[in-house]
Amino acid sequence: MAGVEVELTSGASGRIIPIFRSVRQALRNLLVFVQTAFLWIALLFRHRPRRVFSSDTVVQAKRKRRANREEEDALARRALAHAFGRDGCEDDFSEHLFVNSRRKVLFTRSWTPVSENMKGLLVLLHGLNEHSGRYEHFAKQLISHRYGVYAMDWIGHGGSDGLHGYVPSLDHVVADTKAFLEKVRLENPGVPCFLFGHSTGGAVVLKAALHPDVEVMLEGVILTSPALRVRPTHPIFGALAPVFSLLLPKFQFSGANKRGIPVSRDPAALVAKYSDPLVYTGPIRIRTGSEILRITSYLQRNLKKITVPFLVLHGMADRVTDPCASLELYNQAASKHKSIKLYEGFLHDLLFEPERDDVAADIINWMDSKLQC
Repeated sequence: MAGVEVELTSGASGRIIPIFRSVRQALRNLLVFVQTAFLWIALLFRHRPRRVFSSDTVVQAKRKRRANREEEDALARRALAHAFGRDGCEDDFSEHLFVNSRRKVLFTRSWTPVSENMKGLLVLLHGLNEHSGRYEHFAKQLISHRYGVYAMDWIGHGGSDGLHGYVPSLDHVVADTKAFLEKVRLENPGVPCFLFGHSTGGAVVLKAALHPDVEVMLEGVILTSPALRVRPTHPIFGALAPVFSLLLPKFQFSGANKRGIPVSRDPAALVAKYSDPLVYTGPIRIRTGSEILRITSYLQRNLKKITVPFLVLHGMADRVTDPCASLELYNQAASKHKSIKLYEGFLHDLLFEPERDDVAADIINWMDSKLQC
């Protein structure tokens, strides 16, 4: 082969000698050419202005745009929230903005009787994807029995800050509930106080009540259809949810039921709920779903540690949360004063069922009995 010198070794020698010397020399020449060309290009462009976008800059810009959109959405929802809770209300109705420890603004409202002294307070926490304004009818029933009602929209719900329907941490909601409860009690010294939670709000209330400093502030808690045991639609989601909630927290699963889950046997109540612009009807986000699995798992491990007086109410035909889990709570909790009410054939939203007034009466009667103890 002209121009190429080949040196071979015997197979038995165990030595391999480099063989393409002229090829190696050609590679050296090519490398020198590339280096020289690179230097000339660098000299030509070194004085030209450059605009460099680092990956951090791009990420920060995207985050800022998302934050602005979320803020605009929250302000729009806050304006809508003013329309709820005041219709025909002759009692003392008010709205307030409450800033939590993370500097997020939470929308709150209250209904209090003005004609007579209050005999008690109810701090109300709504369920996932809804808002406190939906409980106006229940609030009016309570004030007619001389109970004041204070309600808070969670982060990402109703008129509060945050991406609509997104819950970055249910522990944050627990902390906000505790702070709001302390604020209400400070404004109403000496008035007995109850804490109410519906569905996932019931899980939040129960976890908050496990803290001794919260329990001492309460006469008892009321739970309607609490989310105490929730299973993922597929076992793999339960295993992967913690990982994906960190990587893609706001990602939404497709296949949401756009007509709404049947939560009441009252057709008008269903229409009112799923046509309410403040009710989130989109697919659940990964972090939100993961947080629900996490808090229910925590409660299942700690049912025997619950000592706060409670009333739990659940519809036996509930398709959203498990009524058997409420029965398990009643059987396992260490509370000395506990009651359970199971309604045959009732669905998830007990206070929006055709028998809503009867459900409210059961709650008020229990609260009255606690104050008489």
